Amino acid sequence: MPGKPEVLFVCVHNAGRSQMAAALLDHYAEGRVMVRSAGSAPADTVNPAVVQVMREIGLDLSREFPKPLTTEAVQAADVVITMGCGDACPVFPGKRYLDWELDDPAGKSVDDVRPIRDEIGRRVRALLAELLPAGS
Repeated sequence: MPGKPEVLFVCVHNAGRSQMAAALLDHYAEGRVMVRSAGSAPADTVNPAVVQVMREIGLDLSREFPKPLTTEAVQAADVVITMGCGDACPVFPGKRYLDWELDDPAGKSVDDVRPIRDEIGRRVRALLAELLPAGS
């Protein structure tokens, strides 16, 4: 990937998993990766339990909002990571697609969302190590 890699996280409502993944990758990448998130059927607001568990680790999602998935966002991305959006995500040749099977935080308590956040964090750090190998 020449230049700054671009990653798009997609879930159905863009209110939980994809918001956490985008915030975590943006945080860990420290500006070295362009990060976006979107939903195939965006909700009205980000899940309050998600906002709370992210605040616990110093990341503020209170001003974030669910965004619709667009063809342009997929075309701009080098890596598209889906999290339960099914067939709603358009597929373009030359893109790297990953599907992360993760529990949906919708309707879950803060205690139940923390392990989802932590698993997303683990996967995001592994992705970052692939995108920006040490010494690059």
